[in-house]
Amino acid sequence: MTDDMPLTLAVNWRDSRFQVAAQVLAARLQLPVLADLPDGAGLLLEFDDDGLALRSTADGAPGAVRVDFVNGAMAHRRQFGGGAGQMVARAVGIRGNIRPTVLDATAGLGRDGFVIASLGCEVTLLERQPVIAALLEDGLQRARAAGGEVAEIATRMHLVHCDAIAAMGDWQLEVPQVIHLDPMFPHRDKSALVKKEMRLFRPLAGDDDDAPELLAAALQLASHRVVVKRPRKAPAIAGQRPSAEMAGQSSRYDIYGKKKLE
Repeated sequence: MTDDMPLTLAVNWRDSRFQVAAQVLAARLQLPVLADLPDGAGLLLEFDDDGLALRSTADGAPGAVRVDFVNGAMAHRRQFGGGAGQMVARAVGIRGNIRPTVLDATAGLGRDGFVIASLGCEVTLLERQPVIAALLEDGLQRARAAGGEVAEIATRMHLVHCDAIAAMGDWQLEVPQVIHLDPMFPHRDKSALVKKEMRLFRPLAGDDDDAPELLAAALQLASHRVVVKRPRKAPAIAGQRPSAEMAGQSSRYDIYGKKKLE
């Protein structure tokens, strides 16, 4: 799939056991099913034995992307990732007995939200792109069904499919102490992770050109701080200087403090 080809997205199932679930999802997202498209589709939202995945049908395309909190990289990070010493944990203010309520307003595949929830925080996840939200919803359902520690973590994660700017501007729930933002940035990184996920997601989600409005809404809503994940050398959003920065090898957190977490 090249950048100048029209993007066709369809829902598919690998086995007849998943046909009903796939048809229900297609109707909810107002997407065609692959069987109804004589010319095929460039992207497939597909059910298989491991859950829901997004994959490209193009030659040489990256592998499928799915949300898996039970196995693989997230299981390793849960066990060996460094706990409260991780940069995202320190950025949102986890220390000692402090476990702030967190709103992740750009949930994506839920990785940062899962790490925050694994350390004991209640996390509300907002995702506006319907396909990405469907992947995250599927991953959370499988995590809750897995039982044990993963299920306990997943019960602290609450997904809402909505536009974050509009939702934060008319917030009806408990005010979050911390808001976490990770707006899509025009990456030039050639790492395998960026190539795999961004190549699939960018045609669907694009870049977050409204990041300044997202930050403004978050600063208005959060009671204690807003933390923004950025590529390490990227400028601050809208040139708005943070009160503190926390930098890692490839990314950094810009921290906009409002009140001390106690």
